[in-house]
Amino acid sequence: MKKRKGLLPGWLVPLAFVALCGYLFFLLIQYQVSIASKQQELQSLQDQLTAQETTNAELSSTLDQGDSAIIERYAREQGYVRPNERVFVDISGK
Repeated sequence: MKKRKGLLPGWLVPLAFVALCGYLFFLLIQYQVSIASKQQELQSLQDQLTAQETTNAELSSTLDQGDSAIIERYAREQGYVRPNERVFVDISGK
């Protein structure tokens, strides 16, 4: 019986398998690093969101409490006055 020769040398198939495994291992490590980076970015954004929600809640409670002094000061800075109120402006510059 004659031995039939394959299309590829016998050492090429194991070498290709090892190269493929090495490439897949490299991709796995690369994806793990990418996932860790994205998780860190997500945590940072969640912290920013929590801080902003806290600020919004504080501002909302200030408005709900009707802190009229703050609202009135802002309105006066914008040039608003109460009904039938006279405003005198000191133009002397002192």
